[in-house]
Amino acid sequence: MTTAAPAPSSRDLPHPAREEIRLEGVLHALSDPVRLRIVRELAAEGVELTCSQFDLPVTKSTTTHHFRVLRESGVIRQAYEGTAKMNGLRRSDLDDLFPGLLDCLLTAAAHQSTRHTSD
Repeated sequence: MTTAAPAPSSRDLPHPAREEIRLEGVLHALSDPVRLRIVRELAAEGVELTCSQFDLPVTKSTTTHHFRVLRESGVIRQAYEGTAKMNGLRRSDLDDLFPGLLDCLLTAAAHQSTRHTSD
């Protein structure tokens, strides 16, 4: 007799498996300044953060969209803890699949943020 797998909860969020993460998806996700900011904050903190811990210059629905793009591309993992949606950087997956990419992008983003442009 076989037992059926438990039905997924409506609170389960779809994530790509490690082998499904594609470079072009990661690069697309990180090409947006708001999403790059989210990833920079997650990398700097080194721990999971709730969505409400980010002070983003966009509406709540746009924030939700940005987190979804990051999750669906494999850049972050989201999971509910109680009523809070926790967000964590999938650093080990990204580092294994694309060695040096995340660190390079984070360094470049930090450099860009400190540059002073002159007109």
